[in-house]
Amino acid sequence: MAALLWLTLCGSATLTLLLLLLLLWQRQRPAGSEDRVAVVVLGDLGRSPRMQYHALSLARRGRRVDFIGYPGTKPHSEIIRNGNIQIVHISELKIWQVGPKMFQYIAKVILQSIQLLYTMLRIAKPNYVLLQNPPGLPSIAVTWVACLLRSSKLIIDWHNYGYTIMSLTHGKRHPVVRIAKWYEEFFGRLSDYNICVTNSMKEDLLVNCNIRATTLYDKPASFFKETPLIDQHKLFMKLAKEYAPFKGQLVAESSLPGDVEKTAFTQLDTRSGNVMHCMGRPALLISSTSWTEDEDFSILLRALEEYERYLSDGAKLPPLVCVITGKGPLKEYYNMLIAELHFKHIQILTPWLEAEDYPLLLGSADLGVCLHMSSSGLDLPMKVVDMFGCCLPVCAVHFQCIHELVKHEVNGLVFRDSSELAEQLKMLFLDYSSVEGKLNLFRRNLCTTKQLRWDESWEQTVLPLFSSS
Repeated sequence: MAALLWLTLCGSATLTLLLLLLLLWQRQRPAGSEDRVAVVVLGDLGRSPRMQYHALSLARRGRRVDFIGYPGTKPHSEIIRNGNIQIVHISELKIWQVGPKMFQYIAKVILQSIQLLYTMLRIAKPNYVLLQNPPGLPSIAVTWVACLLRSSKLIIDWHNYGYTIMSLTHGKRHPVVRIAKWYEEFFGRLSDYNICVTNSMKEDLLVNCNIRATTLYDKPASFFKETPLIDQHKLFMKLAKEYAPFKGQLVAESSLPGDVEKTAFTQLDTRSGNVMHCMGRPALLISSTSWTEDEDFSILLRALEEYERYLSDGAKLPPLVCVITGKGPLKEYYNMLIAELHFKHIQILTPWLEAEDYPLLLGSADLGVCLHMSSSGLDLPMKVVDMFGCCLPVCAVHFQCIHELVKHEVNGLVFRDSSELAEQLKMLFLDYSSVEGKLNLFRRNLCTTKQLRWDESWEQTVLPLFSSS
């Protein structure tokens, strides 16, 4: 039955695309340039940082970039301001959200195929098309057809495997997952060049898919760095207008001089301009997420419950402000779980931050937590890369290749369950403000380790692909 549905889908999609091609073929297509690249994301452009970095790196080297994807979250301001980057939005249609699930899925694939192919054929002819995968269905096949028609070269940037993400919902043996796996491997082999995010994925692509790829590790962009104390204070003052945990404690008017401006973490002497951390301030814990099935935030919530018990039992630990940033399908579910918790010493908030504020908050935090498990076990969490760019130590959940990024007891800690994470939080925050504490040791290790930034790594690794004949 699944095979029959798939054949019906393929036939319908193919017929529709052929009809569209015949119509478009009669139209004069815009001329292109050897220096033009289409960067394609079949998703929210603002939530695709790696592809934003690709677009910026290309634009800085004189390439004209069509940045193609769905609207939603605002991209970084550097993308918007760059004169070499043109944002090309694909309209989001909601037709597939009615009717039976299988009908919705078929309708979604057909409509996305039509939209993407139409968009790829109406832009000026690119010399290269750089495609994010996942999602690969239907984007890999459609961009391959577009490249074939326009004599462009296709480069796939493998962030993960789409079929492994699907398996989190449907199971590995589900017919749709097996078809998606075949599709991804077959059409992936038709690309001209491939990039991937880890050496483990590079090996897997070669052994299991016969695809040769170049590893481009995620690296922090230049705006991910430690946040100076004065900028921390400005950020906390801004956030305090909307989020109560950032506000300074209520105190009597006479207890503070009139020239002192205070947040929960910092205070500014407006006369001298000096900023310092508040005595007895809470520790700032941060995590970021897309709120999907490959991140189990119940691990963090259970660890925070244990941390609360430590404090209730008299442990000399600071109170916590836990900030979890991001958007995604499971956010409301976890917000309901958070609402059921009744902490005295821990405050949890789940804001969506502007692109410019997120690096500032990372550079102001005491500790990052990563719960990314990786559906394939072969990709690495970019959020940790950004945290490391800000010299922010991390506690990360264990999976197959996390060691390629997080070095246990060097730049952070790796945990396997909520109890282990709770013990790590207790150990790290016992002396979190001490220069000799482990948190500051990890921070010094991150700051003194010379790591390439994104632009330097990209120029060495990826730029040669765009210079090849």
